[in-house]
Amino acid sequence: MTPNPTTTTKTTISVDDSSSWTDIPFARLHGDISKKLNGNNLGPTDIPFVTSVSDTSLFIRRSAESVIFLLVYVDDIILTGSSMECIQSLMHTLHNEFSLKDLGSLSYFLGIEFTQLSNGLFLSQRRYIEDLLVRANMQGAKPVTTDLHPVDSPLLSDVTMYRSLVGGLQYLSMTRPDISFAVNKVCQFMHKPAEAHLIFVKRILRYLQHTSTFGIFLRPERDLQLSFSAYSDADWAGNHLDRRSTSGYCVYLGSNLISWSSRKQRTVS
Repeated sequence: MTPNPTTTTKTTISVDDSSSWTDIPFARLHGDISKKLNGNNLGPTDIPFVTSVSDTSLFIRRSAESVIFLLVYVDDIILTGSSMECIQSLMHTLHNEFSLKDLGSLSYFLGIEFTQLSNGLFLSQRRYIEDLLVRANMQGAKPVTTDLHPVDSPLLSDVTMYRSLVGGLQYLSMTRPDISFAVNKVCQFMHKPAEAHLIFVKRILRYLQHTSTFGIFLRPERDLQLSFSAYSDADWAGNHLDRRSTSGYCVYLGSNLISWSSRKQRTVS
C-alpha cells in the first residue's frame, strides 16, 4: 500500500514543531538525494540517515543529542528535528552538495498551507479549493452548509469533468475529514457517473466554498512518547442497493488527528 505523504507530514510535525523547508529547483535531484541520504552520513557526525520503514520518503537520524527528520517528496523537502544547531549544520552541508533554495519556515507543502500560530500549526487547502472552483466554473456559486443532497437523473454523456473534479476532491480530503464520507460516495461512481452524481460533486464544492478556511490544527507533542489512539465505526448494510457497509476510522497521535478514512466495504454484510 502506498504511504500517504500528508499523514507522514502530519506525524512528523506532531513529534516536533521546529520546522523549516527547502525547495529543490530540479526534480531529478530527488533520486540523488535519496541515494546520498540512505545509509550515509551528512554533516559533522558518523551517524547515518535511515529510511523509514513505513515511508521511503522519510529519512531519520537519531543520536544521543538529537533526532533529525528529513522528508523528501519530488522537489520539496521538510527538515525538522529536536536541535536547531543540528538542523542548521545539516542545511549547510546540503547547500554545499546540492543546489537548494531555503524558503525559511514551513508555509506551503504538497498543496497544503501551513499557518504558524503561537501554540501549533494550522493546515488548510484554501488555495486548492479556489483552484477546484475555477476548474468547475463555480467561482460565484452560492455556498451551502451541507455537502450531500440526493437526486435522480440520467447518465453523463461526458465523464471527463466529473472524474477530474472527484480526483481533486480526493486530494483535498487530506486536510478535510468532514468531507471524507461525501467524497467516498462520489468516488463510487467514477466508472459510470450520472448527472445526479455531478450534482453531488457540485454540492460538495459549494460546501467547500462556504468552509474554505476549515482545516486541521496540530499541536507540538514533545513528550507524547508515540501515544496513538484510534477509533472506528461502520454502519450495517447501509447501502440498500448492494447491502454493503461503509466503515470509517480516525487515528490520533497525542491530541493531533493524523489519519482518517471513510470507505464502502468490498464484501456484502
